[in-house]
Amino acid sequence: MRYTGTVVRGIRTPIISSGDDLGSIVVNSIVKASKKEKFELKDSDIIGITEAVLSISQQNYISLDDIGKEVKKKLPVDDIALVFPILSRNRFSMILEAIAKEYKKVFVLLSYPADEVGNHIMDEEKMYKLGLNPYSDSFTERRYRNLFGKSVKHKFTGIDYVKYYKSFGDNVKIYFSNKPEYILKYCKNILACDIHTRKRTKSVLKRKGANMVYGLDDICNRKNSKKGYNKEYGLLGSNRATDDKLKLFPRDCDLFVREVQKLFKKYTGKNVEVLIYGDGAFKDPVGKIWELADPVVSPGFTEGLKGQPKEVKLKYISENWDGENDLEEYVKKIISEKHTEKYESKKSLGTTPRQITDLLGTLCDLTSGSGDKGTPVVYIQGYFDDRSVE
Repeated sequence: MRYTGTVVRGIRTPIISSGDDLGSIVVNSIVKASKKEKFELKDSDIIGITEAVLSISQQNYISLDDIGKEVKKKLPVDDIALVFPILSRNRFSMILEAIAKEYKKVFVLLSYPADEVGNHIMDEEKMYKLGLNPYSDSFTERRYRNLFGKSVKHKFTGIDYVKYYKSFGDNVKIYFSNKPEYILKYCKNILACDIHTRKRTKSVLKRKGANMVYGLDDICNRKNSKKGYNKEYGLLGSNRATDDKLKLFPRDCDLFVREVQKLFKKYTGKNVEVLIYGDGAFKDPVGKIWELADPVVSPGFTEGLKGQPKEVKLKYISENWDGENDLEEYVKKIISEKHTEKYESKKSLGTTPRQITDLLGTLCDLTSGSGDKGTPVVYIQGYFDDRSVE
C-alpha cells in the first residue's frame, strides 16, 4: 500500500535575470534537484513557474513616464477619474504617481469598507455602528476623516492609504463610494482601475454618461519593441520593479509552457504538465485579504490542466458504507465509478468545483511565497492520483 499522496517541492534556481533562458533553467534545476534529493521524475508530474521570473526573463518592464504618457494619449484631457483602485504600495501607487504628473486634477474613487481584494480603509464594525450603508452612501474625504479620524492605518502595513495616495500631488482628490457613477459628479473621463469587476464597472460608467472610459487592461496592451506590454491584461498584474519602473504580467504564457513541456520531455523522457502562476486565490481569515491582485491565478498552462478535478468526497463514501462489503474495496469501487456515466449522478457529492489551475496556482503560491525562499519553481507529484492508485 502506498503511504503518500500529493508531494510538493519548492525548487531552488539561480537568480533569474533579464534575457535568461528560463526554460532551460527550469528543466536543469528540477533535474539537479531530483538527483540531489533522490526523487524520481514521473509522467503526469506538474511544474509550476511563478509569473515574476517569466516577466523578468522577458524584460517585460514599463517606466512610469511611459505609463503617464500612454494614459494621457488615450485620455487627452485636463482631469481624470480613477475608479476602484486597490490599496497597494507595490502596485497601484506607482500607477497613480505616473498619472498625477500628467493631469491637473486626479479624482480617485475608493470602494469601502475595503478594496476588492480585502484591504480595509475603515473598521467595518465601526462603519455599521455609524449607520453608514455601503450599498447607498457616498461621501468625500472630509466626511471620511470626521467619521474615522485623522489616521486610519492598514492592519498589516501600518499605512494610511488615503493620506499616502494624496501624497502624490495636491491635484489628487479622494472620494468614497461603491457606486462607480458617483464619480461622474466630479469628472467624466474615467480610468477603471479594478481588476476582477472591471467589465461591469466600465459598462455602468458608459451607461451613466461618462465621456471616455478605459481600464488598466487598456494601458500598455500593444506591442512595442522598446517597451513592455501585455496585450490581454495591460497594466493589470503589474508590480514594482524599481522606483521608476513596473514589471508587467508575463506575455505569451501558453507558448512558454508548451516549450517547457517539450524541453522536459526531451531531457527526461517524461510527459509533464506546466503552468505559470501568480497570486493564489485564498482569503486570509485574520486580515480578510483575498490576496488575488493579479487578473488570474494562472495566465498560461498546458492542455492537461484544463477544467475541474473529477473527484468524489471520500468521507461521504465511508460514512455511507453499507457494511456488507470490505470497506477498502467498497471505497475503490465508488472511486472507479467517477470514470463512468454513473459519476454524473454522484458528482454533486464531490469536492467544491474549482478550476484545476486555480487550485494548483494557489498551492504553488503558498509553497514558493513571495519572500526569500528562492524557489520560483514548484514541482508537484501525485496530484491526479486518487486512493485507488497504488
